[in-house]
Amino acid sequence: MIRRHISEKLYYYATKYPVVTLTGPRQSGKSTLLRHLFPDYHYVSLEDPDILLMAGEDPRLFLQQNPDKTIIDEAQRLPELFSYLQSHIDRENREGMYLLSGSQNFLMMERISQTLAGRTAILNLLPFSMKELDGHELLPDRADRMLLAGFYPRIYDKGLQPDEFYPFYTRTYLERDVRQVKNITDMQQFTRFLKLCAGRTGQLLNLSSLANDCGITQPTAKAWLSVLETSYVIYLLKPYYKNFNKRLTKSPKLYFLDTGLACSLLGISSEQALSLHHMRGALFESMIISEVIKCFFNEAREPALWFWRDHTGNEIDLLLEESSGLYPVEIKSGLTYSSEYFRGLSYWRKLAPDSISNFTVVYGGDESRQTPKGKLLPWRSVDELFEVP
Repeated sequence: MIRRHISEKLYYYATKYPVVTLTGPRQSGKSTLLRHLFPDYHYVSLEDPDILLMAGEDPRLFLQQNPDKTIIDEAQRLPELFSYLQSHIDRENREGMYLLSGSQNFLMMERISQTLAGRTAILNLLPFSMKELDGHELLPDRADRMLLAGFYPRIYDKGLQPDEFYPFYTRTYLERDVRQVKNITDMQQFTRFLKLCAGRTGQLLNLSSLANDCGITQPTAKAWLSVLETSYVIYLLKPYYKNFNKRLTKSPKLYFLDTGLACSLLGISSEQALSLHHMRGALFESMIISEVIKCFFNEAREPALWFWRDHTGNEIDLLLEESSGLYPVEIKSGLTYSSEYFRGLSYWRKLAPDSISNFTVVYGGDESRQTPKGKLLPWRSVDELFEVP
């Protein structure tokens, strides 16, 4: 089994809290990880209709039968169970009693904030990171191959091709998860919405344009974006506009958390097609942003990430906040170094001289280099962004 870097945090919080909650997209490896890390825990899945029915009809009996050291999978299927968990946990007052997992963050968090606040640690598991794949010699040798394959565990566990996985994954997501979060009746229209979002990867979110192109209202588009966010399909990167007097962009940028899924939705099925596709640069940027988010999640931290853009088009792709300050990063999909890669960072240096001075460009090549303008970092070494000097 591929070692997941979030494992140490899961172990740790199971000794500090009565409940540990692990959320993430469907098939990101949550159940497999929990069962592997905690083999002495009893496992129950609320995907099983018999267990779901019994737990719903008599939650007290369910907890009597599972009083301690239990993994409850797909816990969002029965959110009313959380109130009974609260009473049971408060009465017993032991650490590591329950491990909850769920693939719908919205449904989980809504009830947890009401009933289990202060009683549970909350962690997020996304599909494999580059570092996890590299540790088992599964990381592709080319960025385009990585973009196309994506990071979902089943692709690597079962040796599947992207076109053997993502169409079925999309169908499962639409038919099961989406219906759980919102009462969406026209799934064909939602599928169109999903594909339109894939075509806007790496772009500023224009809600009006997105709604018009899909033939829906802006409130509906906003609600559907929330569905995609809470099910870990997209990430909206917020703009940074503190302490500046110039007119700045205040719309978020839309990114897909898995480029394999985005490529599938865009109809990109080969490396050759990807290399010529006008979305290649945006998909590469999306992959790097997603990797940084995974680094935060695997340390049980909320991502402290922004981008910056002014009204004249000057832009920094990523601002990473660490204790030592803001760390500006540019993302370039090119395979060969160009001094132009640092142009935006040089502008930022004049605007924010107090930022961390060792600026970095992550690019599509393989060579790591320290240039007079900053550090050039290959795509496969994104985790080194957290080694801020």
